[in-house]
Amino acid sequence: MAHEDNSKEKIVYVGDSRVRRGDGFIPPTDYTAYPGKSEAFIPNFLLKEWMVGVVVLVGILVLTISEPAPLGFPANAAATVIPVPDWYFLFLYQYLKLPYASGDYIVLGTLGVTGVAFGSLLLAPFLDTGRERRFYRRPIASSLMFLSLAAIFYLTNTAWTEHKREMAATGQVPEDVQREEKAAENRAKGLPTGSVTQAKEIAIVDKNDPAMAAFQKAGCVACHAADLKGGAGPSLRGVGDTLDKEAILTIIKEGSNNKMPPMYDTAINAGLTDQDINHLAEWLAKQKSGQ
Repeated sequence: MAHEDNSKEKIVYVGDSRVRRGDGFIPPTDYTAYPGKSEAFIPNFLLKEWMVGVVVLVGILVLTISEPAPLGFPANAAATVIPVPDWYFLFLYQYLKLPYASGDYIVLGTLGVTGVAFGSLLLAPFLDTGRERRFYRRPIASSLMFLSLAAIFYLTNTAWTEHKREMAATGQVPEDVQREEKAAENRAKGLPTGSVTQAKEIAIVDKNDPAMAAFQKAGCVACHAADLKGGAGPSLRGVGDTLDKEAILTIIKEGSNNKMPPMYDTAINAGLTDQDINHLAEWLAKQKSGQ
């Protein structure tokens, strides 16, 4: 399109349909065209993101190592408990207890309200198209964020308050309170306060005693293992804490509660004598944890 030479006239460039658009790579505008307003994504911006991620990861690892997650008490099927989800689901748990989100309104609660919430998140980029990064200059996005945080905080606090009230009404003590009381009790005694304790390994007493050979010859290793740590049968390390020589000798001759067959004849057939069996029972009775 031709134009006369008039400096005040706005020149408009239009495309020429006769010129085909190239398929080659079109480089994006360099960030240096916006000094002070932008920066290179690689490596400047990406490096900052990685550094923040590394700091957060190291912080989580330090907390994990310094304060291991406590284990709960062993499960008891006969115990009376009031079920409650983990803390990060408490707000949903309380939300589904609301009158208009449960019962006859379960469809409204599960699909209607959550649909509006997720729909708002999907529409947020289209409702708030400003380029400002300050939260107070992005009213729609900031309002949705604060509204969501306030709702989550309120529902979580309400759920936990109601749960503690129900526990108190039924005379139950929350498990976290029990763990704190147990930790305080152990701390006063100088014992570890964590619930994770490493069991102390019990050593074999008089490992070079001839009874060790008799133990293997009699076939006891088939169930109790050559190191007495047990396998198909229980561990015999520390068995002397609960059984004396006579009790062990009785088990060898008569078996134990249909869990262990009599082994006396097997031992005799293996070539052991009564004296060997008596010595074996005496040696097993010496296997105490305090030795």
